Amino acid sequence: MQVPTGRIEQRVAKAEVVELSRVDELPAKKEAAITENVSPRGARVITDSLCAPGKLVRLVAPGGHRKLSARVIYCEHLREGKFAVGLRLSVRVEEWQKPR
Repeated sequence: MQVPTGRIEQRVAKAEVVELSRVDELPAKKEAAITENVSPRGARVITDSLCAPGKLVRLVAPGGHRKLSARVIYCEHLREGKFAVGLRLSVRVEEWQKPR
């Protein structure tokens, strides 16, 4: 029997470089981040900066083909100044999990 994780949808391991910007900062601070896993409603990204839970961010995939708003759910300190950030997307994105 599987123990429930609290997630409704399965996450898929997917490494994709994205631009992460904090929309509550002017000018918006932009940085490169890498997705670790994704689902239609969320993603876990690895960044160089601390992101406070509750903050709004925007993800932009290379070439600008996806622009997604999200809210930070958690921020976990990893090693060597890296942070894992859990994001809840503001809209459901089915194609997020499709291979490119």
